[in-house]
Amino acid sequence: MNTMKRNFPGILLAFGLAIPAWLLGKAFPIIGSPVLGILFGMLLALAKRPPVFEDGIRYTSKKLLQYSIILLGFDMNLYRVFEVGKDTLLLMVFTLTAAFLTAYVAGRLLGLERNTKILIGVGSAICGGSAIAATAPVIDASDEEVAHSISTIFLFNVIAAFLFPVLGHAMNMTDQSFGLWAGTAVNDTSSVVAAGYSFSHEAGNLAVIVKLTRTLMIVPITLVLAFLQTKRSRSGKEGNFKISKIFPWFVLGFLAAAMLNTFVPMPAGMGSTLAQIGKFVIVMAMTCIGLNTNLPKLVKSGGKPILLGFLCWLVLSLTSLGAQHILS
Repeated sequence: MNTMKRNFPGILLAFGLAIPAWLLGKAFPIIGSPVLGILFGMLLALAKRPPVFEDGIRYTSKKLLQYSIILLGFDMNLYRVFEVGKDTLLLMVFTLTAAFLTAYVAGRLLGLERNTKILIGVGSAICGGSAIAATAPVIDASDEEVAHSISTIFLFNVIAAFLFPVLGHAMNMTDQSFGLWAGTAVNDTSSVVAAGYSFSHEAGNLAVIVKLTRTLMIVPITLVLAFLQTKRSRSGKEGNFKISKIFPWFVLGFLAAAMLNTFVPMPAGMGSTLAQIGKFVIVMAMTCIGLNTNLPKLVKSGGKPILLGFLCWLVLSLTSLGAQHILS
């Protein structure tokens, strides 16, 4: 009950900002409600706000976003989910390899510390801030390294949410092609959702499935890093590494919802209604991400990490487009 009381003001603020973003997004679908939610949040972030909103803003941008992804599963067919996941694995081999190689080579040329290179690499390749948060305790990263890496990834998440739909329409991409591009080339789940559904409903559904498949890569990648870190450490201890802390459990919820929609008879329209609620909650989460975005501070956080993040993002985006062309 105390937790609900702490979170309620921030959730209510997100709800209030999400309503005009939702309505305007319906009127101007080429921009999309999620992008407008981020924009409204960023504008309000320029003004100082009372601390009472902070817990709810944090809860909405993290937990409610995960719950919204689960709700999207009620409008998807499980066979389609597995088909897309299976078909995109080879594409992910190209994109993940390109991102990690860029982080390693460019990071060395820029003279960045090992941990910063790893964190920006996994953040770009897998799932943004979640991958950084999961990897940091495994490699014993400092708070400063984590802050620089998350700030860098977050900067390009915001840019991608605005830029990708515009580029997709400019290049006359199909829903299929854009969904694959957004799902494999945009860093964080939140920005994938924002960019995908801003382009089209079909592209958004595909981008979510691709992104969730990509998110699962956090488990083998972090296991490998844990092994290397253990080998590297003189003590031979694994520190705070626990697979239960890194596994993206909301993905299982998404699959369970898709399973119910596929195999269990539900009242007509119930699945799509739950998915619509999920999309509105996504707009709330995007608003909170905007509320937590301080662009001047991000730009000032460090030139070299930002440059590395940009190079990883650029190579990842181009590799995704090139790999799609080759594989098709």
